[in-house]
Amino acid sequence: MALSPLLALAAGVALTIAVWLVQVCTKTHPPSKSTTATTTTTTTTTTATNNTNISRPPSIQTIFHALTSPLRQIPGPLSSRLTNLPLKQAVTSGRRIFHIDALHKAYGPIVRISPTEVAVGGDVAAFRQIHGVQSKFAKDLWYEKLTNFPRLSVFTMRDARQHAARRRLFARAFGKGFLRERWEGAVREKCEVAVGKIREEGLEKGVADLMKWWTFMATDVVGVLGFGESFGMLEAGRRTEYIRVLEAALVGNGVGAELPWVRAIGARVPVRALREAFNSSEYILAYGTKAVENARTGGRDSNLMATIMAEAEKGGSRVDEMDVRTESTSLIFAGSGTTANTLTFLSYAVLSQPALQQALEQELAMLHEGFSDADLEQLPLLNAIINETLRLYCAVPGSLPRVAPPGGVTLGGYFIPEGTTVSTQAYTLHRDENLWDNAQEFDPYRWLPGREISPGAKATFCAFGAGATSCLGINLAWMELRFGTAMLFRECRGLRLADSMTPEKMELENYFVITPKGKALEVVLKGE
Repeated sequence: MALSPLLALAAGVALTIAVWLVQVCTKTHPPSKSTTATTTTTTTTTTATNNTNISRPPSIQTIFHALTSPLRQIPGPLSSRLTNLPLKQAVTSGRRIFHIDALHKAYGPIVRISPTEVAVGGDVAAFRQIHGVQSKFAKDLWYEKLTNFPRLSVFTMRDARQHAARRRLFARAFGKGFLRERWEGAVREKCEVAVGKIREEGLEKGVADLMKWWTFMATDVVGVLGFGESFGMLEAGRRTEYIRVLEAALVGNGVGAELPWVRAIGARVPVRALREAFNSSEYILAYGTKAVENARTGGRDSNLMATIMAEAEKGGSRVDEMDVRTESTSLIFAGSGTTANTLTFLSYAVLSQPALQQALEQELAMLHEGFSDADLEQLPLLNAIINETLRLYCAVPGSLPRVAPPGGVTLGGYFIPEGTTVSTQAYTLHRDENLWDNAQEFDPYRWLPGREISPGAKATFCAFGAGATSCLGINLAWMELRFGTAMLFRECRGLRLADSMTPEKMELENYFVITPKGKALEVVLKGE
């Protein structure tokens, strides 16, 4: 049985009953259809809140707290003052992002989404307060709950000094110059193989699945860079056992961070899908030993972990074997499905607009053989298409939560007491009609010279996060996106969507990262 139905069975029924009880007790209902988010695609997501205990229907004490809480002035449905049950129901059904977006449309840019959590939408000043480089907002406890690993990674570290120290060790390894010097050849080679496999499958079967090959490509790239050896998925044409379990664990991590009791139950249920999702940390981390071994035997820059270990030694920092295993495994989590899914949505968006596809193919035709990432960086339309894909289909469109600093803070005219979880989500910000013209339309031309993007839109563009904790892998991601896109539309001119592809299959589905609902993008080569 698939993981999502099992989660719905384990948690959805209980939450639905609980939400019904809350609605009976409070006589409140969700926003009407007129306030529900309406877009050209449907997105579901799993993301963050610090209040992970499932609330009971409101008691006298709960009602008293709701009436006296400093958050009582913040707009939002009455149910959000009393319980987090509607929010948790959205989590278990994979629709948290829609739930919050609908609340923003109904109540404005500052909205209360649970007794202890506030969501911030298109308030540019508030966004800067939360995510600015000098921000005093710390990461929420949700980050530490995201994995069951015995050590924290640079992504899950909450302490600002600890995070900054670890991040400095990554600076050289993920710098644009170093990546181009040391790893561009490996990235280019994997993209070439992927496009070759797409052509081969298309010619042999009549239809090729882009999502499959992008996934194999991105995972093999991260394997080479992070572990010092490829997972061999491009050559084998299938997922390895390790990657299959890793993908299940990624879903489990997103749900488990929100609902620890689901993780605790799922880890003990004798169902393979649930055990892999919630109880596979030891197996996953064990593979990280390869990163350690290859780093020790291959020299300073044999993989990114070797570079990081060398930087630690040079700076007098201590990074032991478990740290390397944790970071290398986290790199697979962060760098495989994210890039692959972004390339999938980019391919679909371009193939859905024949005029845009033709313009891109013409731009790419001007490239010389043996083009580099630096050459691709100079192509206006290519980079505009990538930016627009990141706007509408960024890999992690949901909330990455923060905690209000000691003494509290005022956001959008509302006082937020210390300890309150405060979150922004790219899904809402990137589709805000007050920030973006034709916000729901895939229009890469908005990024070209001569078109103006508002300062507010630029300030809140957060496809790779924002501030001091933004994504370390941004340069690697851009390199893969540029090479993958360029090679596909240069080598497969005239590519088109297969008749089997429908808009419903490309509706967004998200458990921490987004994927198409149909889990495939089938295309046909020109002349087939």
